[in-house]
Amino acid sequence: MSDVKTILAFGDSLTWGADPVSGGRHRFEDRWPSVLEAGLGGSARVIAEGLGGRTTMFDDHGAAADRNGARILPTLLGSHSPLDLVVILLGTNDLKPHLCGTALGAGSGIERLVEIARTYPYGGNGRVPQVLIVAPPLFGETVAGDWQPAGGRSIAESQKLAPRYRDAAEHCGCAFFDAAGVAVASPVDGVHLDAANTRAIGEALVPVARRLLAER
Repeated sequence: MSDVKTILAFGDSLTWGADPVSGGRHRFEDRWPSVLEAGLGGSARVIAEGLGGRTTMFDDHGAAADRNGARILPTLLGSHSPLDLVVILLGTNDLKPHLCGTALGAGSGIERLVEIARTYPYGGNGRVPQVLIVAPPLFGETVAGDWQPAGGRSIAESQKLAPRYRDAAEHCGCAFFDAAGVAVASPVDGVHLDAANTRAIGEALVPVARRLLAER
């Protein structure tokens, strides 16, 4: 039996690898799930499930794809099981004013996602995976327009995400990491990351993931 672990990276455009300059996508090797897998040196595979606009549990009926994370996560857990670790990096889109707009709501959504990951009927030899909540980088001022982050998001509200997520992790008994400690948003739109900051998240998560996988 292979001892290679499996990690699900569940997120939004920050996980997908959105490039704020080109409007396209960062190179595969620059996306944080790819960097995390490379850093783990063959001990784990990282499945990247990032979708631009995805929320924790809020509907966006103006989108072409289903962006409600709570609705799609069970499908992904079933598709990719057995899993050893689920990394959840969401919340930037919850802070869009027309969807939710508050860190309080995003935190409730994160707790719901942890509950889904913990209670999904994996069956067979599928054990319940470890869960890691990652708070996204803070929003920042932009160099054009009204200096506000894209989508009318609030910088002040983004500063409340990490404390709320830390509380959620403590409440749920799972791991927590604050990506704001290693990455900053691009001044192009105040939300997305350049390649270097995207890579920085993957690099910082290597020792965290290694520790959690060792507990399996």
